[in-house]
Amino acid sequence: MKREIRLKKLYFRAWHRGTREADNMIGGFFDKYGATWSDAQLDWFEELLEQEDVDVMAWAIGTLPVPVQFEGPQMDDFRKLDFIDFAK
Repeated sequence: MKREIRLKKLYFRAWHRGTREADNMIGGFFDKYGATWSDAQLDWFEELLEQEDVDVMAWAIGTLPVPVQFEGPQMDDFRKLDFIDFAK
């Protein structure tokens, strides 16, 4: 799959989670970092998108431990939550 098409699909999935909170958190994360990710990092994000929003959000704010497969620099960036712009 061409990278451009993959990014468009991931963008859509990141911003259409079902709740505004999840959209802002997951979509905002993708907007800030997605264009710079390697194929392996995009794979990680795709796997993250398969998880339940309540779990992903809990990992981000630290109320649930992060599963081993999601630990690492990308999750560290996600947990900073410095990418959310609530001025919209």
